[in-house]
Amino acid sequence: MKKGYLSDYFVGIAAKKLSRVESSPDSSNQHEFNGVAQLKKLFGSDKQNVDAKFFYLSDEEDQRMVTDGFLTWYDARENHPERSEFRLYFPSNSVTDLSKPNDLLIIAKSQHDSYAVIIAPSLSTYESQLIWLFGIASELQGFDARVFDDKQNEKISYASKFILEELGIIVEEADENFLDLIFETFGNKFPTTKLFSEFARNTLPEITSTDDPDRALMAWIEREELLFKTLEEYQVLKELEKGFNDVDSFISYSLSVHNRRKSRVGFALENHLVKIFNDFKLKYSHGSYTENRSSPDFLFPDINKYLDAGFPPSCLTMLGVKTTCKDRWRQVLSEAKRIETKHLFTLEPGISENQTNEMKSNSLFLVLPKELHVSFKIKQQKELFTLHDFIEVVKNKQLKCL
Repeated sequence: MKKGYLSDYFVGIAAKKLSRVESSPDSSNQHEFNGVAQLKKLFGSDKQNVDAKFFYLSDEEDQRMVTDGFLTWYDARENHPERSEFRLYFPSNSVTDLSKPNDLLIIAKSQHDSYAVIIAPSLSTYESQLIWLFGIASELQGFDARVFDDKQNEKISYASKFILEELGIIVEEADENFLDLIFETFGNKFPTTKLFSEFARNTLPEITSTDDPDRALMAWIEREELLFKTLEEYQVLKELEKGFNDVDSFISYSLSVHNRRKSRVGFALENHLVKIFNDFKLKYSHGSYTENRSSPDFLFPDINKYLDAGFPPSCLTMLGVKTTCKDRWRQVLSEAKRIETKHLFTLEPGISENQTNEMKSNSLFLVLPKELHVSFKIKQQKELFTLHDFIEVVKNKQLKCL
């Protein structure tokens, strides 16, 4: 069954900003929160001692951490005939030791009654993304809890999946109804990414990029993801049925599946952008080399004009493409030195205000599909480009300069 709602994975969440005492206990190696009514939505009124997975989600990849721990929910006045005072306790661990005052804390209960404790640094991209994903109030006063029971407001988008994967949640996506068409076209083997992207677009003949390039791109990306997962599930199940001779063989196969997933997403995004730029009859070079063997993903109007010292830099445009940015967006700054103002296309939602401010100070501007703009703060949205906006910029330059 295809699962596409937060309620398919979570019963609910409770979130708060950590105080100084909560993030750095003065006299003990523990964390304890008074059990306000909000926490009862997750834990009820009975004592519980449950295992939990702890996550520290930093924008810096080498600082992210996951560890095991436990939570204890209890009534400190259980023997009092008239009063109750629920508390949530957990000891310090390698994740909680990294927390600082004003970091975002989220306690999430899964549909399998397991728990996750997530900490994201204040003002980080992960904090912004988690607030967007779970619909958390922007200004938190104590704990704010949500129980996911209204599916109309919980549909998981393509971009949401990137965040959930950091929590070890892979959204189930496959549709056996497409298997016959895939086998008829390619057999049971994966074709090149270029062919597979074209195949995905052909299953959506009603989608035309010239009508709405932002909508078309997201529709094509989501369809290709569905088709890919459908064929991948078939292949992996077949391999599991055959079995493996030893642990090394199993690990090697698992790594090959993981690496194929990672590389395919970036290629798919570029494939669909190529189709859209062709539909709009833009002139461009894809993957050409500039100074020091740098290779911007797209150069407009082309590499020859870029290398022509007499061609005005104001008539040149570059577009880097990264499915997710995190701390890798700075790589784009060294590409195409003749072009002062650069653009970066991404599918990553809710990038922090600190990051977008730093991008702007380096004359780098984000391009995202229109539907992802709502994951950014209102102030940030004013600086974002839709794909349609970017195409118009390039078209106007090419009309003027060519």
